[in-house]
Amino acid sequence: MERELLIESVNISLSKGTTKQPVESAEFNHLGVEGDAHSGEWHRQISLLSRESIDEFSLKSGREYKPGEFAENITLSGMRMNECRPGDIIEGCGVKMVVTQIGKKCHGGGCAIYVESGACVMPKEGIFAKVVTGGVLKSGDIITYKPKTFKVGVITLSTRAYKGIYPDKSGPEILAILDCYMKSSRRIVVPEYHLIPDNKELLEAIIKDMAERSFDFIFTTGGTGVGPCDFTPEVVKSLLDLEIPGIMEHIRIKYGADNPSALLSRSVAGIRANTAIFTLPGSVNGVKEYMAEITPHLEHLFYMRTGLDTH
Repeated sequence: MERELLIESVNISLSKGTTKQPVESAEFNHLGVEGDAHSGEWHRQISLLSRESIDEFSLKSGREYKPGEFAENITLSGMRMNECRPGDIIEGCGVKMVVTQIGKKCHGGGCAIYVESGACVMPKEGIFAKVVTGGVLKSGDIITYKPKTFKVGVITLSTRAYKGIYPDKSGPEILAILDCYMKSSRRIVVPEYHLIPDNKELLEAIIKDMAERSFDFIFTTGGTGVGPCDFTPEVVKSLLDLEIPGIMEHIRIKYGADNPSALLSRSVAGIRANTAIFTLPGSVNGVKEYMAEITPHLEHLFYMRTGLDTH
């Protein structure tokens, strides 16, 4: 959920490896904070740490730490920053930042606070961001945290299920797996489900519409075999800007070793604009097998497609 955050201090340093000093205000641009040693063409332009984390660490260590001592550019209050996830947005006063990294590797002996207290709060509770839109920020400003919401489309192709001859089980199975995965990843997902008959034009129209509405992922189920109504791969391939063949090849080989009929699946995966599309078999077991291999790659795929450099 969105939260309003209070900027308590904006801090900069002229050289790396030193604490940052509070300033009255700072200009944020495409490289980070103007005049700060950590600005540049990389993913860790801006560092943020919450007052809540600093106060707790101060209590444990027995001394009060001030804004900037953990080398954070922005000290704020309203939430612990390690609740964020890469891709989340923090914006306000004309400035927009995208979260790129949660925590960091501790420098140990190279960190003055670690040498002093034997621990540091930044590696576990600080975050990093990249500037999307520039502007000026100062203490007292209110900015808003907006978690990334994943828009996911699920399309079941089955004329008989569409007519009510039997219930669709594969589409709801995809939705259930995605819900579980997103909760475990602390992500928000907004699904859109369609049960349609075996109709090429309708499938194409729905996929085009979802891509135009900037859906992150689309999953189809059904129509990937070699039957007379199995046309899903051909329709999807015609809509792709680029194909991702490796993941489907891996799945066919892995499960085909024990179940040779799995090798007859013609499932494909690829990208249209910034939307990733996966065509899955129509059986519940097939859906479970494919989703087990696909879901671990969804975060990284999202990072790559949105140009979110987390390295």
